[in-house]
Amino acid sequence: MPEQRHRPGNQTSLREANRGRIVAAVKRHGGLTQVELAGVTGLSPATVSNIVKELVATGALHATPSTSSGRRALRVTLPHGLGLVAGVHVAPRHLRVALSDLNATVLAERHMPLARDHRADAELDKTALLVMDMVEAVESSMDEVLSVGLAVAAPVDRRTGMTARGGILRGWDGVPLGDSLSRRLDKPVQVDNSANLAALAEHRSGAARGRSTVVTLDVGNGIGAGLILDGHLFRGHHGVAGEFGHTPVLPHGPVCRCGARGCLEAVAGAPAVLEGVRDAVGTLKLADLVLRAMAGDDRCIRAIADAGRAIGTAAVGLCNLLDPERLVVTGEFARAGELLLGPLRHALESSLIVDTDGTPDVVQGQLGEKAAVTGALAMAIEAVDVTQPR
Repeated sequence: MPEQRHRPGNQTSLREANRGRIVAAVKRHGGLTQVELAGVTGLSPATVSNIVKELVATGALHATPSTSSGRRALRVTLPHGLGLVAGVHVAPRHLRVALSDLNATVLAERHMPLARDHRADAELDKTALLVMDMVEAVESSMDEVLSVGLAVAAPVDRRTGMTARGGILRGWDGVPLGDSLSRRLDKPVQVDNSANLAALAEHRSGAARGRSTVVTLDVGNGIGAGLILDGHLFRGHHGVAGEFGHTPVLPHGPVCRCGARGCLEAVAGAPAVLEGVRDAVGTLKLADLVLRAMAGDDRCIRAIADAGRAIGTAAVGLCNLLDPERLVVTGEFARAGELLLGPLRHALESSLIVDTDGTPDVVQGQLGEKAAVTGALAMAIEAVDVTQPR
């Protein structure tokens, strides 16, 4: 069979693809040596060296001398001053906005409570004003903002940019979220579910770092799952994978906010748990419930443990299906630590089909309440093409 010749066009396409792999690896992992870049991209050290030199010359990458394992090395990062990105997290009761450079160094952050029945139009107006105010506060201009990531506490249909099912984040249905914020800021906006972005952040820089198959459960007012499969965030065909909180667990149980009966969220989400203790301890916020439980209040401890057992029992099917290395619990409920994780872990271990040695680690997230906005920043950074001149 005659030897195939590489056409110039094919060589150009291959080189462009390799450039993209190197830039994507730097965005994903932060600063890496050239040897590390070769390892994570699968490219030869010579190819990495040549492409890095080229991208440093054009200003797309920055390289500084360093040491690795006692040897001299060249550390490759994105250049400082290349531009800014914004990350936004909209939850049922709060709004968080962060501003960072392309190396994910956070320069400013704001957090504010939201009214129970907030609406998209008013909050997107507020978000746009916050972003502009924060940019001014770091003595920059909106010209420097290259991309925005928006995390919302609802499934997002990536085909339409709208919430995929009505009633889950009330007041936000039927709104093209990315386009709406993009018009207000005149910037490209990427949108995803907050549980997905919390999983992305924990995988990049938190409790799931270095693990290839991870389930992240975002537990608060709602219960969502972010799925890392073979090192990549899995969103499903329409982008709505991971709606774990709407798994039916009680056929004739309480009505969920999605309209169905007996969803896990309607049994173990924060509103259901708080309602269950109201007669005994009065009206509480979730943070107050957690504090009282940590101070030894038996009724609050039992309520959190019951929620943990329900979540763990429901997670059995998910873990039997995906066989994750680690299960990471994030969200406001995760502040309860082992009061929640212990019963969850026990329920999981008692029903999994694998031996004890095959049970996934169950751990608390490391990024706390900032997980979703950190993931939104990561998504915004990924959307920036640093190889194009500005």
